[in-house]
Amino acid sequence: MTNAEMVLEGQLRECYVRVVYSHKTHEKCADILLELHKKIKLAQIILSALVTGGLLTTLFEFSSLAEFKKFGTLIVVLLSTILLVLNSYTKDYDLGEIAQKHRQAGADLWVIREKYLSLLTDLRMGGASLDDLRSLRDHLADDLHVVYSGAPSTNYKAYTQAQKALKELEDMTFSDDEIDAFLPRELKRKQP
Repeated sequence: MTNAEMVLEGQLRECYVRVVYSHKTHEKCADILLELHKKIKLAQIILSALVTGGLLTTLFEFSSLAEFKKFGTLIVVLLSTILLVLNSYTKDYDLGEIAQKHRQAGADLWVIREKYLSLLTDLRMGGASLDDLRSLRDHLADDLHVVYSGAPSTNYKAYTQAQKALKELEDMTFSDDEIDAFLPRELKRKQP
């Protein structure tokens, strides 16, 4: 491998791993937001039921004890305030929609990730000229810019989950045996 090829390979490897991390981080961000979305929706349902039950109790005066009625009214006011805060939050932030945007960014990044991997493969195989490879690299950089421009921001929690998935749980890495299990006999590395 020439010095120019090694320099290009070094850059492509760095670009590749950045896209791998971005892809996984967007996936994790979507997972986090969807989980939060489910919890908020469940809390809204429970709070609505409790507020409605409390209002019915107060309205129909099931208890003649004045202190119980006062305490019940206070609880209903507190629950309805919490519900108001949750409803106000979800009015401005559609977590389901934001999660979907993260999923879309992840899907777009997946394609670019695979193109970087193919570019690295082509470089190692010597099947393309350096000029062609640089042109493809520049095109991928433009594609990345488009994806990142339209993608929502990720957060530290999603990044640390992505880092754990990639480093510790070894997402994206497979042993030869795992790969062989999915390939036809003719393409297996270890022949039976």
